[in-house]
Amino acid sequence: MFSTILRWVINRRWLVVIATVIITLWTIYVIPQMQLDVFPPFAPPQVEIQTEAPGLAPEEVESLVTLPIESAINGTPGVTAVRSSSAVGLSVVKVIFDWGTDIYQARQLVTERLQQATSKLPEAAETPQLSPTTSPVGTILTYAFTSETTPLMEVRRIVDWQVTNRLLAVPGVAQVVAYGGDVRQYQVLVDPTKLQAFDVSLQDVTEAVQAANTNAPGGYLITPDQETLIRGVGRIETLEDLNYSAITSRQGTPVRIADVADVQIDAAIKRGDGSLNGKKAVIVMVNRQPNADTPT
Repeated sequence: MFSTILRWVINRRWLVVIATVIITLWTIYVIPQMQLDVFPPFAPPQVEIQTEAPGLAPEEVESLVTLPIESAINGTPGVTAVRSSSAVGLSVVKVIFDWGTDIYQARQLVTERLQQATSKLPEAAETPQLSPTTSPVGTILTYAFTSETTPLMEVRRIVDWQVTNRLLAVPGVAQVVAYGGDVRQYQVLVDPTKLQAFDVSLQDVTEAVQAANTNAPGGYLITPDQETLIRGVGRIETLEDLNYSAITSRQGTPVRIADVADVQIDAAIKRGDGSLNGKKAVIVMVNRQPNADTPT
């Protein structure tokens, strides 16, 4: 058998040489386009739905948020399983599809079904959000940022506004998750005694803070030789801007936020933290897109 094959190859050696050259050239063309990964795809396409419901206990999250979303998702074409978890103020529903299902088509189907469940959610629940399109084993890198001299609040600010945006600009990166450190926050600490003295409610203070941090369009001022844009600039840039924002007026005298509250910049309340070798740190996890190459 082997001698027959060898004789056939020798008699048609030019045909074999041409076929070898064609296969070699095709290989050189195809190899750079092949997808590379550390592990083979061993999990089917998944779509994750996250819904925040601040203040609700896990039992309430499950009955009021998770179950309506699961009921709306059940029966979606191509769905093989629906898994969920309910925590304090957070509902996570994972929708698993058949192998070979296009992930973008799956997300479209889930989005259409979610419209049925949104009206059934309680007022405390926010709008359900789909997690970014990532691979089931998409975490490719984890970074830890620490500093001996810079406060963790500043480290977290740099990570959120500079590092995260630059990582998201890398081709193939789908999501960058940062946790740990201190999140910078403007805090308005209201004094109930002062509220009563100025006859101001907590709702009045809340509305004043929200209104103080907005820009308002003012239209145009048209003159014979030019057109000037009018702007109402109200964005808060310093603590003084917020302190002197008016809540209401009493007998012609404005009641400002500083009259009823203390305004400060401090760290937001934490739920969890990050560490590296026993020291507090800001952790950044980078997730790739489903069809991206992990090594590159």
